[in-house]
Amino acid sequence: MYRNILEKLPSYLTYHNLAHTEYVMQKAQFLARIEDVSEKDRELLRLASLFHDTGFIENPKNHEEIGCGIAKEYLGKDLSSEEMDKVCGMIMATKIPQSPTNKLERIIADADLEYLGTEDFERQGGALFEELKHFNPSFSEQAWNELQLTFLEKHQYHTDYCKKNREPKKLANIESVKEKLNLV
Repeated sequence: MYRNILEKLPSYLTYHNLAHTEYVMQKAQFLARIEDVSEKDRELLRLASLFHDTGFIENPKNHEEIGCGIAKEYLGKDLSSEEMDKVCGMIMATKIPQSPTNKLERIIADADLEYLGTEDFERQGGALFEELKHFNPSFSEQAWNELQLTFLEKHQYHTDYCKKNREPKKLANIESVKEKLNLV
């Protein structure tokens, strides 16, 4: 029903696109089942996942705040103000640096960056690199790897599942980036 909003995302978004949104929704639902989240909160989590990057339609800067506004526009009639606050809290929890304050926010924060600790790290990272190059054509692979290393070293997972099951591969991915930078 709300999927048509995602069709408004610019085509140059090779990372923050429909595929990423679907990935985050899938991972958020997976983590919600593990965390024993109620059916109602899983629906709010699904909606927050759906809208978490819609702000890119207008501007990549502060896209989370913009996305909250878009979510309110689309969902305001269907959700109570408490539910809307939960959805916006989850959207804002994806803002870098992440600082989730409750279980639902921890789940969406981890779903958004879960790939950092997976075999899909190179592919998704490559898509993000291409997107960043759109905004800065002189952005080099060296600069990208330096940015990635700094980001990976500062990043932390928030759910027990990701701490246990994604952190080890994330550490291996850090080593891989260090190798590219000739730091090992």
